[in-house]
Amino acid sequence: MIAGVARELRAEAERTNERRVLVLAGDRDRGTDAAYDAIVSLGVDDEAVSLVSTREGFRFEEHRPRSADELLGRTREAVVLDCHGQFVPNALGRAVGAVDGGGLLILLTPLLDDWPGVRDRFDDSLAVPPYGLGDVTGRFRERLVSTLRTHPGIAVVALGDDPAGDALERDGLTAEKGDERGGGDERGGEGEPDDADDRDAPSPPPGAAFPAAAYGACLTDDQARAVRAFEALADPGSAVVVESNRGRGKSNAAGIAAGALALGGADVLVTAPAFRNAAEVFARARELIESETDWERDGIDRDGDADDRDLRTPAGGWVRFLPPAAAAAAAGEADAAVVDEAAALPVRLLEGFLDAPAVAFCTTVHGYEGAGRGFAVRFRERLLDSRFAVRDVRLDEPIRYARDDPVEAWASRALLLDARPAVDAAVSGASVGDATYRALDPDDLLADETLLGEAFGLLVAAHYRTEPNDLARLLDAPNLVARALVAEGRVVAVALLAREGGLDAATRRGMYEGERVRGNMVPDVLTSQLRDEAAAEPRGLRTVRIATHHALRDAGFGLRLLGEVHDEFGGDAGDGAAAGPVDYFSVGYGATPRLLRFWDRAGYRTAHLSTNRNDASGEHSAIMLRPETAAGRDLLARHAVAFRDRERDGLSDAHRDVDPDVIRGALGACSASVPVDLTETEWRSVVGASVGPGMYDSAPGAFRDLALAALVEGTDLDDRAERLLVRKVLQGRPWEEVADDLGFASTSACMRALGDAYTPLVERYGTDFALAERERFTGE
Repeated sequence: MIAGVARELRAEAERTNERRVLVLAGDRDRGTDAAYDAIVSLGVDDEAVSLVSTREGFRFEEHRPRSADELLGRTREAVVLDCHGQFVPNALGRAVGAVDGGGLLILLTPLLDDWPGVRDRFDDSLAVPPYGLGDVTGRFRERLVSTLRTHPGIAVVALGDDPAGDALERDGLTAEKGDERGGGDERGGEGEPDDADDRDAPSPPPGAAFPAAAYGACLTDDQARAVRAFEALADPGSAVVVESNRGRGKSNAAGIAAGALALGGADVLVTAPAFRNAAEVFARARELIESETDWERDGIDRDGDADDRDLRTPAGGWVRFLPPAAAAAAAGEADAAVVDEAAALPVRLLEGFLDAPAVAFCTTVHGYEGAGRGFAVRFRERLLDSRFAVRDVRLDEPIRYARDDPVEAWASRALLLDARPAVDAAVSGASVGDATYRALDPDDLLADETLLGEAFGLLVAAHYRTEPNDLARLLDAPNLVARALVAEGRVVAVALLAREGGLDAATRRGMYEGERVRGNMVPDVLTSQLRDEAAAEPRGLRTVRIATHHALRDAGFGLRLLGEVHDEFGGDAGDGAAAGPVDYFSVGYGATPRLLRFWDRAGYRTAHLSTNRNDASGEHSAIMLRPETAAGRDLLARHAVAFRDRERDGLSDAHRDVDPDVIRGALGACSASVPVDLTETEWRSVVGASVGPGMYDSAPGAFRDLALAALVEGTDLDDRAERLLVRKVLQGRPWEEVADDLGFASTSACMRALGDAYTPLVERYGTDFALAERERFTGE
């Protein structure tokens, strides 16, 4: 029976150029055998099949659930996703995206009625201490099962103990016998897909620089527009951003353009998270080059596969692949760089491509790749502020499957891949004072798709790392709570919060000695990195995500939401949810000047600034605390002092290259006082440099102590003077570099400005001896 169902699904998928899903629900071994039988019955080559499972030993291409991102950019006729053992929502998104039009996604699941109650290794990752596996709920799977049972294009077979006991619950077929879509007399008959491949190829636009064959290779007008935009890469100073949903042909367009540029003699450097993600780029580039020239390929042989990764043309052009880090370092040496699946790369790596003479970024805006929001949320602003003239292209028409593919619609709904905030018009008139604070209870979210979509859409739009796994955490993780502000019935601000700490002595000891404790991010950093074994004892509430509707930014909604959270969960409230009030609030994030100001205004104080940049954000991560009880105040007090002392030395070492405005913000939000205890000799040097003939180099330690005190406790200096204190005094940069960075006319002008900056500091911190020394030069 299963083979017959699979053949019918496949026939309809091919006939309509859509995809279909076959769910084999029941015993894992039976499901695996049935999946094999189904694939064999379809006549699909093993090389066109991928299997995602925690098990090994299959003849198909294998991937582990946590490594299913290896499927990004791939095109497969069939993908088998084993949901037993470890069902990772991200892996589902990746598996769906890899299935080509006419292809089949096969899901191996427990019996659907039982699945929400099954706990596996992914659920174990949600059971962060002090919670256990029994505290994890199954709402995400309950919702997923509902979509499997109701959405078009999905067949469900309940497996019995043997094939005779199999039961077809849904056939998954959407075309009726003999209907217009089928084009034949019965299901499985011959017929043309809706989006047949014989559609007219776009014509070259007037004045096109690329050869006509480049436009002839395009499958849609959208692709042709993208290829035309890529022509700009022949001119230095040009940048192209191509955005699309999954399966719209952006990689194909990039490959056509890369081939055309190489035909003109350009050196085109291509990168992606892995070469397999860029395979389509190289396939299209190779096809174009072959069609236009008697070409030869003699690039560097990498893993015996030079033909795939290095394409040369007789004109001296070259299309070559390098991994992201190597490509970012070499971008300035190429004529143009093409970054495919840019949203899946860290922001810090993306910045390296701004050294290229011309650059293109191809990124997915919905779908798993688009769930990595670093490009859209953070890097895009940096690109627009750069020297490049930026051209934007949006591709909407699918090329790998029909526009109305039911599997795309199902995946978008099941994983909220297309979740969006409320439309601007619905919230633009909202007032922060009129908004209502409410809990986003997981059961309420499960029952209200609009509420869930708007809340999750805000998180996706505002943060670069929100992904399908986060949807499961929102619905099922016992340590997470969500709160929102609602105006006119629409979600306008949302906060995702994680309970941390409150750990027993044995767990704290293990953490201190190097054991990894899931969740509990802030206690873990304070304990394992900053060596405070007692840090995980107080109870904290960490803001994991906070987002305000973009139409209401800077209107006070974020601060209002945090204020409500503080009132509800704070230690003095006594009624902060079922688990009780907390000792402190916390947040950890990639530090920028703007975010540091926001959290400072909300009453949070700096406890730590990481020495390394975050791989995803490209920023140094800040940890800030807002104490609520005596235990929380003690925790902040000792870590504020430790942070102050680390920065005195670390700013000339690990933090020597950190943005001065980040340092200003982090120090300004530090709650520890800074003792100033200079000797008379040191005061002579400081006073002499500020109002007399003295020099900074005579007592750099004294200048550092005063600068640190002033920046922590606040100054009346202007922004440039404070940056001067950071860049020269605390970070120890050379005079010439500091003068250039801060826009001084000369190093001598920079030196005079530093002396001027210390004049009010002498007045503020100076001893009687220092003030008397100043009077010798000023007469005051």
